[in-house]
Amino acid sequence: MTEHLTVVRHPLVQHKLTLMRERDTSTAVFRQLLREISHLLAYEVTRELEMTTKQIETPLTKMEAPVLDGRKLALVSILRAGNGLLDGMLDLIPSARVGFVGLYRDEATLKPVQYYCKLPGELDERLVIAVDPMLATGNSSVAAIDLLKEAGAKNIRFLCLLAAPEGVARMKEAHPDVPVVTAALDEKLNELGYIVPGLGDAGDRMFGTK
Repeated sequence: MTEHLTVVRHPLVQHKLTLMRERDTSTAVFRQLLREISHLLAYEVTRELEMTTKQIETPLTKMEAPVLDGRKLALVSILRAGNGLLDGMLDLIPSARVGFVGLYRDEATLKPVQYYCKLPGELDERLVIAVDPMLATGNSSVAAIDLLKEAGAKNIRFLCLLAAPEGVARMKEAHPDVPVVTAALDEKLNELGYIVPGLGDAGDRMFGTK
């Protein structure tokens, strides 16, 4: 994966995203759609995992069959909204190691404030996929990637549901070596730092909070 930004334009991704954007979509349906769309996004972000082979025996014969190579990859959820993408990805990659970075956005400065960080070991030997539904200002995402690199991660990808041009530019400036995979690149940020047209606050819509 060499491009800095990949927009997943698969018809199922785009259809489910439209349903998630609608203001009348219920919390339960929003949560289910996020889990479903994360399966499709996980397929894209893991497209170039390293492979090797091992000898197996089918009911008919022996063969050299492809299997994943190297250490188990690591999924890192940027709390709290990242957990919605994380749950769906773990359906497909149940053996992945899981980490959490707790960041919240100071509403006055729009800067990230860290309150929690727990990461798997040997990050330098793993593909690390950081997940957060929204790449808005990019400040929280950049801070999370900073923490991953400080912990030794060298091969990192960032997966989100929606991105704003401002966030993509901020990530590219701070971490040009980290590809971003998203379902949509939206128009802009508003004066409050929310993505427009967006889908509102992903965490609130996922958990039914205000």
